[in-house]
Amino acid sequence: MSATTITQSATLSLSRAARELELRRGEFDLALHLGCVRSLPDEGGGGRRITRAEIDRVRAEAGFLEALRERVKAVGTTEGAALVGVTNARFTRLARLGLVVPVKFYLNRYRMVVWLYLAEELRQFATDEHNAPLLRGRTPEVLRDQLREGLDLRPRNWRGRHLGFLLRRTEDPWARAAAVASLLDPVHVAEIVKDPYERAHLNRLRPAPVSQAAPDSPGALIAERITTADHPDEIGWLRADLGQSVLDAREDRPARHRLPRPSQLRARRTRRRRAGRPGLHRPVFRAPCESASPPRRPRTRRRSRRGRGGCSRGCAEGARTSPPTAP
Repeated sequence: MSATTITQSATLSLSRAARELELRRGEFDLALHLGCVRSLPDEGGGGRRITRAEIDRVRAEAGFLEALRERVKAVGTTEGAALVGVTNARFTRLARLGLVVPVKFYLNRYRMVVWLYLAEELRQFATDEHNAPLLRGRTPEVLRDQLREGLDLRPRNWRGRHLGFLLRRTEDPWARAAAVASLLDPVHVAEIVKDPYERAHLNRLRPAPVSQAAPDSPGALIAERITTADHPDEIGWLRADLGQSVLDAREDRPARHRLPRPSQLRARRTRRRRAGRPGLHRPVFRAPCESASPPRRPRTRRRSRRGRGGCSRGCAEGARTSPPTAP
């Protein structure tokens, strides 16, 4: 029995672990992100897995299931405003100012972004005495000016939180660099990582997209806009972090260069032949033979002028070849 088989038999898949803990998949994903449930990478390359000992540890905690569900409970704007004790409009302003940080988002049927927040964090925010002036009375003028200018820190705060989730999942230097690169535009990644092999290695280790929409669909484009840094300050910070992460990864080991498969080489040769470009071997040029006869001049056919007041080609040739007749 191989080591991979032994490892998979001693661990559970994510869906099986969610059923063992009696959690919905969304709750289980948040439990993984928040560190409530620890996962391990699959040695066979099949994603993350949960050990049986981790399942037993979580189930043995005091107040299991109810306490765990309270820790991973995510609420929207309406329920979040009720927990904080403010109106929906004030809660939205607090979120745009970055005072409450979303933990996830999704797109509704109208392709509108719906932000979700941890209920436990909202309760802590409401009970903090330093936040009382923000919950009651008039919003400070400085904050109102920022809102008039269109300030919305929800996407940026979510990206920072999501990056922390990704970095906690792995200790591999190249995987950590790929997590940072996933929040940058490919143009910025190409400017930092010059080697195409290293960029290809980062793309292979790139985390899965947060949206399940089809590629290039409107929903996927909206999710891509949210998951890509757009503020100059944030872009500069991520570029510096990516450069340092790649340096650390190079010291650990070089990027793996994936060699093309034989079928890919054959397909590449076929495309080159069809495009009229030379293949993998250099063409052989031979000097022309001295005794070779000069090239023959191609024969041309005379076009007929049928239907222009004259006879056909056959009549014209017959008139030229027939002997003259007596008057």
